[in-house]
Amino acid sequence: MTRYEEFRALHHGARPLLLPNAWDHATALALAAEGYAAVGTTSLGVAAAAGKADAEAATRAETVALAGVAARLPCPLTVDVEGGFGGGREDIAMLCAELAGLGAAGVNLEDGRTDGRLVDPRFQADAVAAIKARVPDLFVNARTDAYWLGIEDPLRTALDRASAYTEAGADGVFVPGIATDADISTAVDNVPVPLNVLFLPAHHTLAGLASLRVARVSLGSLLYRAALHAAVATARAVADGTPVAADLPSYGEVQGLVTGG
Repeated sequence: MTRYEEFRALHHGARPLLLPNAWDHATALALAAEGYAAVGTTSLGVAAAAGKADAEAATRAETVALAGVAARLPCPLTVDVEGGFGGGREDIAMLCAELAGLGAAGVNLEDGRTDGRLVDPRFQADAVAAIKARVPDLFVNARTDAYWLGIEDPLRTALDRASAYTEAGADGVFVPGIATDADISTAVDNVPVPLNVLFLPAHHTLAGLASLRVARVSLGSLLYRAALHAAVATARAVADGTPVAADLPSYGEVQGLVTGG
């Protein structure tokens, strides 16, 4: 089974694919070592770690560099390419072909922009079609930000865009920000490809999303934000003289993780 086939099959299991998102080689390797069936990347984590803003087409090089970890993982890797880092549909397709050449099994392509608008759905559909024409086996997860950007009637907008993207060849549809059971059920019933939902701790449980027949549950930037919180909390504990967690990875374990030693 190829990495593409393996990744595609994970969207059709008895339970949703739980996709944790890494921001560097160490987190990708650690998550894979923990036994997750696949690993994604988080554009916020990649951007923030590089001292750059997310979703502003500023981290193409960092994203490509991170995708190089795919060859070292025992599981498929899917890469968040924001909106394609600028350029036209063929530029986006060429980027995705480069990522596939590094071993990525999928990409996540979003239609929202930082100015609060959604791109023309025809442009996005053309970009999806261009990717599939160049790398037919690559799993293209078409993300629509209708909820994320507070668009009026987000469910209808998301469904309309999902239809356009799947007709263009998208293998999955990602609707971050969708929260209620009613909206998720409607989306599952009306999107003809696996539906991806962003895990929202205040609204979701994995078991609940499974009961709604969601195919894929992404953690997005959650782990990166949790890591930032843990780093500051640990520094505070030292300053306050309170206990520091005793089960942290050792220096040697981290070194061995990234060097293969």
